[in-house]
Amino acid sequence: MTIKKHNAVIENAIKLEPFLKWPGGKRWFIEAYQNLLPKEFNRYFEPFLGSGAVYFYLKPERAIISDINPEIVDTYQAIKANWRAVQRSLQHHHRNHSKVHYYEIRNREVSNLVGTASRFIYLNRTCFNGIYRVNLDGKFNVPMGSKSNVILDSDNFEVISRLLQSAELNNKDFAQNIGRTRKGDFLFADPPYTVRHNLNGFVKYNENLFSWDDQIRLSKVLYNAKERGVKIIMTNANHESIRELYQGKGFSFKTVSRYSSIAASSDSRKQFEELIISANL
Repeated sequence: MTIKKHNAVIENAIKLEPFLKWPGGKRWFIEAYQNLLPKEFNRYFEPFLGSGAVYFYLKPERAIISDINPEIVDTYQAIKANWRAVQRSLQHHHRNHSKVHYYEIRNREVSNLVGTASRFIYLNRTCFNGIYRVNLDGKFNVPMGSKSNVILDSDNFEVISRLLQSAELNNKDFAQNIGRTRKGDFLFADPPYTVRHNLNGFVKYNENLFSWDDQIRLSKVLYNAKERGVKIIMTNANHESIRELYQGKGFSFKTVSRYSSIAASSDSRKQFEELIISANL
């Protein structure tokens, strides 16, 4: 089997920043642990895409990327299909940003792809701490934050769009996409979890986002992928319950510390431990 180098030639020298600010995003991983990433692989898989920090760092030639949140997938699809229209729409939000505009857009239902993408990015950049939260009716309900920049110097939607041309985007359960991995592929998995898992209540917290049954399902499909020869890196909670799912099954463990800035009080912003689980690297 021929394993290709992961970087697309035309994008290799260009640094891409994630265009979403995401609690739990993996910029810290790229800054401190990029050396753990494989140098060569076939296809790249990321079933919990979010802000895509690892994807944008690797710039893989072939990728299957997905997320369970349809708005995230629609946002990437819109940039892939028509990045200029998304950028123009964001410029409109930038010119009109105010408390009135924010809540008007937050309460608005959008039916077209470009409008969905620009609304999602606008709210992400101007809401409180970049948090994504919906109410029982599925409506985004995060209040406006203090940041007012809708257009960022790091935006490079044109290059992102070019990169996405070679990617398959879908809104499927993680198990479906992980099941497609084969020997020589690289899978990066970053399931939802809280950086406050060092305190009690890890399972209770995750039942709201990613259930314990989901964690068990994930461990099973990752084990099967490992047995097929897939290169795997997963970030997860440094919690004994997580370790027990993977111990004795051929996975490696690395405990790391990262700073958590998602807190209402500066006194509660501190270092928290996370776990990097890997195989076949």
